[in-house]
Amino acid sequence: MNHVLGLAAETADGWSDLVDELDRWAEAGSTAALWWRDDDAVTATQQLDQLLQLAGAVPLALAAIPALALPELAAALSGAAGVAVLQHGWQHANRAEGGKKSEYPEGRSATVVGVEIAAGRARLRALFGRCVVPIFVPPWNRFAPEHLPRLVENGIAALSTMAHPSGPALPAGLAAIDVHVDLVNWRGDRGFVGTRPALDRLISQLQARRQAGAGGPIGILTHHRIIDGATASFLERLITLTGAHSGCRWAAAAEFLA
Repeated sequence: MNHVLGLAAETADGWSDLVDELDRWAEAGSTAALWWRDDDAVTATQQLDQLLQLAGAVPLALAAIPALALPELAAALSGAAGVAVLQHGWQHANRAEGGKKSEYPEGRSATVVGVEIAAGRARLRALFGRCVVPIFVPPWNRFAPEHLPRLVENGIAALSTMAHPSGPALPAGLAAIDVHVDLVNWRGDRGFVGTRPALDRLISQLQARRQAGAGGPIGILTHHRIIDGATASFLERLITLTGAHSGCRWAAAAEFLA
């Protein structure tokens, strides 16, 4: 069963495999939920305009850096339907004394961490009002477990990082709304990771959920400030294909808080 007849490109680079997997979801009477997170928003830019045009009617979760966010960003989003603003740390500053980058590594003062989270929440709400969703996105997708209580204390309902099978147990009142498919080749030229690798990751997530009979959203991660033409083309194709298929849907981040 093929739900996207007429899309000639579906047979190349793994697109037909994605269609086959979504067909299985549809045949089982199930619908996979996809969501889109884009990081590092600070101000209005041409790249942000391109992102919003690319997303169209697809819900978009924009992770904004509170200490750096400007009123121009709020103005750019004022007429954009379907855009939610998430809290992307505080300053996106590396506070790790060694090892991998993190704004919230082990050993930071619990008081300081709590103050930063609260200040970030307040600034985003002042700038973006009802667009703000209480989801915390730590810079570099790293957040020491010892700081998790500070999120709950400050009204954060969910933590969003790069999904990992051995992630920490979360305290009561804090959900995990993770991303799974990063489209950036961080270890290379910071361009597009490639169609086949991106689709393989997405299909793997879809298969695992279908076979386990489990739900949960599958997150796509972008960074609009460095999106290149290949990434944009991939997203256009993905949006077109998934929009025409009954086996999946794009969902807003706030939906998963329930």
